[in-house]
Amino acid sequence: MKGLSNWIWALLGTLAIIMIVVGAPYAQEPKQKGTSYSPVDIKEDFAAIMARMKVAKPEVMKRQMDVLNARYDLANRPAKDVTMSRGKPVQEGVRAKPPQGMTWEKLQAMSPEEVRGKDLFPAGFLPLPHPNHPEGGMVFPKFHINEIQKKEGRDLTRFDLDFDLPDHFLPEFPPPMYLTTRSDLGDVSQGKVVTLDNYYDLFNGIVNPKQLEGLRLLVTPFPQQQFNATEDRRTVRPSGGVVCFECHANGHTNASTHLAGDIRPQEFRHRIDTPTLRGLHIQRLFGSQRALKSVEDFTEFEQRGAYFDGDHVIGTKKGANILERGSQVHFMAEFQELLDFPPAPKLDVFGKLIPEKATEAELRGEELFFGKAKCASCHQAPYYTDNLMHNLKVERFYKPRMINGMMASADGPIKTFPLRGIKDSPPYLHDGRLLTLEDTVEFFNLILETKLTEAERKDLVVFLRAL
Repeated sequence: MKGLSNWIWALLGTLAIIMIVVGAPYAQEPKQKGTSYSPVDIKEDFAAIMARMKVAKPEVMKRQMDVLNARYDLANRPAKDVTMSRGKPVQEGVRAKPPQGMTWEKLQAMSPEEVRGKDLFPAGFLPLPHPNHPEGGMVFPKFHINEIQKKEGRDLTRFDLDFDLPDHFLPEFPPPMYLTTRSDLGDVSQGKVVTLDNYYDLFNGIVNPKQLEGLRLLVTPFPQQQFNATEDRRTVRPSGGVVCFECHANGHTNASTHLAGDIRPQEFRHRIDTPTLRGLHIQRLFGSQRALKSVEDFTEFEQRGAYFDGDHVIGTKKGANILERGSQVHFMAEFQELLDFPPAPKLDVFGKLIPEKATEAELRGEELFFGKAKCASCHQAPYYTDNLMHNLKVERFYKPRMINGMMASADGPIKTFPLRGIKDSPPYLHDGRLLTLEDTVEFFNLILETKLTEAERKDLVVFLRAL
């Protein structure tokens, strides 16, 4: 018996060793944890990286355009007699496509739980992925790339991808620039793109020396992101970098895109639609989600963190630009805080419509804005912001999913952007997923469950165009 007992114990010991080596059926495999850091010591040489990405580019862009075409009506269909400040036509109509067999009226009659359960949330209302979400980085519209190459000889073309949204959904270019201190001058940019070549001629004698120096820094290239001299750049030739006004053209926006740096892993990062800098002087939060408390904080964060990546390690490799807070950063902020909203001749000093100048539709839209539509709960006159952050909890309406390399899940709290001059700043929402003001009204009508009629939604759009 003793020999049998010893044999059984030996057999059990052998089985235990096998289970340790092979893996017990109930054992937990250690989960592979990702990293917060981008690769620094890249082993692949630049020529190989570029060749590989150039070959992949057509398929990368096809995948993104397939997403856009499935979501939206991308046709060039301008509204009659409605333009931005310098005359570019404003696009009209709801461009997000409702689910097959559904209407907007049927959708707004459903509860969030029902929309989610039946997977009926419109694809165009879901978070929008970057043109190449796994890669990310700054992407500029072609019209901006062409103008900067012509004016300064800097080539902002990426060999791995292009900007995705059609030009007719983007802000006018170049946009006018208005100053709070010299409203008598109108567009101080004189219809030109403000660059390092012309900023002095345009602004000397209009702003003070501190502000002029701040503007110089805002149009000075710094080696960041995909535009630098390292082997992980995304330009054919080494680049001197980008300027602050590369995205915020003339202190406004050209709808350049990127990824927010606040989140990891990569697929959870949010696409960023560049907001306008107009009206910066009345804002108290900076960054769609960071809630930085001053524009000086924002400037330092971006310069030290590889622009929007929030990665000081890769920023140092690419060429960190540590600006001095007391002079350089302060001077940049002082100029930005001069940037004014475009004129709104139908508004009084309280930001409300002057009845004698407004149409009946605009007045009806204003009443809805401050009433049934609930817009003024966050967007308060006169500048149509409350300088707070709000969590809309859009995820009530859909289940998380992967969309072209991006995990569409909860957005979290987002700052309330001012609505003054809003018709000059398409596309809308923090990631640009809403192409028109009609899309925006339809989106909020659904998620706020305000149940506006079709006529009310049209009146609301007319009011927004007057802001």
